[in-house]
Amino acid sequence: MMLPLQQLRSKMATFMVPQRIPGPPGPRDDALHLHNAFKGAGCDISTIIGILAHRNASQRALIEKAYNKTYSDDLTKRLSLKLDGNIKKAVLLWMPDPPHRDAVTLHEAFTEGNDLKAAIEVLCSKTSTELQHLKKLYHTLYSAYLEHEIISHTSGDLEKVCVPFVSLSEIVIPVNYGEEDKSLKTFTDLWSRFAFFQMLLAYLSIPRSDGKEFDKNTAISDANALFEAGENRMGSDKKTFIIIFTGRSRAQLAAVSSEYQRLHGNTLKKAIMSQTSGNFEDALVTILQCAENTALYFAKVLRKTKKVIGTDDHTTLIRVIVSRAEIDMQFIKSEYHKENHKSLDDAVYSMTSGDYRTFLLSLLGTF
Repeated sequence: MMLPLQQLRSKMATFMVPQRIPGPPGPRDDALHLHNAFKGAGCDISTIIGILAHRNASQRALIEKAYNKTYSDDLTKRLSLKLDGNIKKAVLLWMPDPPHRDAVTLHEAFTEGNDLKAAIEVLCSKTSTELQHLKKLYHTLYSAYLEHEIISHTSGDLEKVCVPFVSLSEIVIPVNYGEEDKSLKTFTDLWSRFAFFQMLLAYLSIPRSDGKEFDKNTAISDANALFEAGENRMGSDKKTFIIIFTGRSRAQLAAVSSEYQRLHGNTLKKAIMSQTSGNFEDALVTILQCAENTALYFAKVLRKTKKVIGTDDHTTLIRVIVSRAEIDMQFIKSEYHKENHKSLDDAVYSMTSGDYRTFLLSLLGTF
């Protein structure tokens, strides 16, 4: 018997909800302990972590409701005032349930920090069904359509350059151009950016099956079309990539990838990386890797964070651990160990310190 998605995800989560007799503390008890932890000039961070890092989304919502009602205060705002640094970023991102967290991340990515890397990670790792729910929630929270947020990024000078071309098939940008041709480089960058947003719009809007069925003949046809659109020509035909990557289910795209390597002796991922660049490349790779193995994709994202931790930018590390802890972190930890011959827990321990380290490791199930 297949488990419901929510039940399956709970089994793949890593953080631990206390199992006590007669049961874990209720939301009122948790709210009281948090209220006491906030007293004084500082706060009792150990108590905050001990409670919040071991409560699931439903429990956190009940705690927040009980706290706000009992103390006529806003728990999230209180946490924001009492915490600082990376522990603050991590705890505040942890408080909403996963769909609300995704909506908040996208809103900040498109309207505040312009963090397109985060937008790619959220949008391109989702199934078609998840995206439809996310679109509705985004509109409920912000009275704005997610599609409009994306379209707003194609305005101004970018639109002036790209709009005269009636369709994506009317222009092919060469990959190798002379260094002296700065105007062509600028145009190429603008076109690639425009194509990236067009792909996000298509991926967000086109319905796709979430099933595991695929058609081999279609996969062969798509693999050949991608070869002709990329490796077998000067430059890349972005329209073909957009059509296939946004119109095929995960199962179908995984089959395309398999056929591409069989027919052309190169992986589709390597072909993408050699023929595209920037956010357009990142989005294609994310869609492809999540079609093949979502957990492996996030394991690789976490491995890359080690290269930027020295810059004190823990944004990606926080976002991935917090956002996947309630979904599939057990799978991610397994894939991380296979790829790196080192546990994710050890990696996080080496990259963090203090209460911030304790909180992330708690989400990973260490504490």
